[in-house]
Amino acid sequence: MNLLIKLFSKLIESKNHNFYQALANPQAAQKKVQNQIFKSLIKSEYGRYLRVKTIDDWHRIPIIEYHNIENWIHTQQQDKTQLLTSEKVSFYEKTSGSRGSVKLIPYTKSLRRSFNEMFCIWAYDLIKNGPKFKTGKIYFCISPQLGENKSKKLQQTSDIQSLQDDSEYLDGWLKFLMNKFLVSPPGLNKLRDAEKFKHQLAKTLLKSENLEIISIWSPTFLKVILDYIQNNRKRLALELKDKMSAKRRLILLQPDLFKQISTNPNNCETVDWNLLWSELKLISCWDSANAADGADFLRSLFPKVLVQGKGLLATEAPMTIPLIPAKGCVPLLNEVFFEFLDESGFVFQLHQLKQGNTYEMIISQKGGFYRYRIGDRVRFTHSYLNTPCLEFIGRQKEVSDLVGEKLHSEFVRDILKSLPLEESCFKTLVPVKHPKEHYLLLLDNAKHNPEEIAMQLEEGLQKSHHYRKARLLEQLQSVQVLVSSQIPEIISLYKTNSGKKWGDLKHDILSTQPIEKDLLIELEEACLVRK
Repeated sequence: MNLLIKLFSKLIESKNHNFYQALANPQAAQKKVQNQIFKSLIKSEYGRYLRVKTIDDWHRIPIIEYHNIENWIHTQQQDKTQLLTSEKVSFYEKTSGSRGSVKLIPYTKSLRRSFNEMFCIWAYDLIKNGPKFKTGKIYFCISPQLGENKSKKLQQTSDIQSLQDDSEYLDGWLKFLMNKFLVSPPGLNKLRDAEKFKHQLAKTLLKSENLEIISIWSPTFLKVILDYIQNNRKRLALELKDKMSAKRRLILLQPDLFKQISTNPNNCETVDWNLLWSELKLISCWDSANAADGADFLRSLFPKVLVQGKGLLATEAPMTIPLIPAKGCVPLLNEVFFEFLDESGFVFQLHQLKQGNTYEMIISQKGGFYRYRIGDRVRFTHSYLNTPCLEFIGRQKEVSDLVGEKLHSEFVRDILKSLPLEESCFKTLVPVKHPKEHYLLLLDNAKHNPEEIAMQLEEGLQKSHHYRKARLLEQLQSVQVLVSSQIPEIISLYKTNSGKKWGDLKHDILSTQPIEKDLLIELEEACLVRK
């Protein structure tokens, strides 16, 4: 395996070299990729529709969101044509959007190659600058089809796919080579029962004594699996029998025997994960915005493991990559053309950004999306070589995302309109992080009792694919409801005490920031909390 890792490093060395050349001259690199993307546009039906002919017409390309090109995509998919790009579409990736609706993302060979480039650069950086890997054994986060009914899903055809784990973004020789390192039981992604999924994944991870890398999205995902192992360790040990070494079985069954060498000596009943996976060297997960606390929790559980924040990666495109020497994330500037929208509505290119400022990202990629508002906000923190490092701040202000559930204000508004809340003048849904992540609906008045409202609201929220998955995996607890005529005043006073003007206050239908602990305590004291 060590020889394979060295061979892999040699194979991808040239990609890393080209990328570093781009980082040294970001303006030239961006100009080159912009021209590549533009050439594909002007040869397409979409380009002819826009009547753009030269790169000087770039500003005439409208800044769009998915709904602006949805009809183009569906016509392209149904008629098997190339409308958005001159390149043939290999397949369509099915994903759930922020509003809970299904999106189809066209994948060309060039777009998939962009994902390959991102992975190769990330892997090379880890091999050269990260922990010294010996086995290379890696668990890629798998997306189970939890609770999904095939009859209710979008028709799955040969050209519509749903990529189940990180490795499926790769193709050709790279995917073939990665299969030798993957820790993944066959059929795990097809399980629709959350308990069965957790059980099978727990057994797979426990059998992997030489596991070195865990790549997930939300850090709470790993916590859910560890909690499952902790609570079901006797059953798991019995089922695995000799598939685990005698020492690791003891670590699992009798953690008190290892108190003297444990990294958690204060709790003898808690499994010491560092002893259980002594070869683990890297956990890759979200670690910014709402995921920061979860990532810090993993760092406390695995103090000797590098917990590295992921770059920005969406179904639409790979955007940023974490580099150890950069101490941050750099944009994939030789594969994606970036533009940035500031709060005043001005558009900037990568080399025009000002350090310390926050921007909304606009991307143009190699699958037919041009000047596309991806919905992510980033801050220019510092430079590496001559390129800005971009820190993920959060989604657009109307999206709440605690653990990957991506609730959109319009989706929440529609759900609340369907509830019997005629008596309510004030209603806002807020994310809560303590004691466990969940959502809380705040009302000033309600005819029905909070339990009834909570049940109906939970049913409505689970129409969102990502919310339902987070609930089934117990990353989110069930929604709660608070009702009190004092709520609007308490919130307003709290905001004004924080320095905001009373006249400028806006109570959004969906808050995108977790509620502060002291405010939550004050609200709970004002009314009875009921699930």
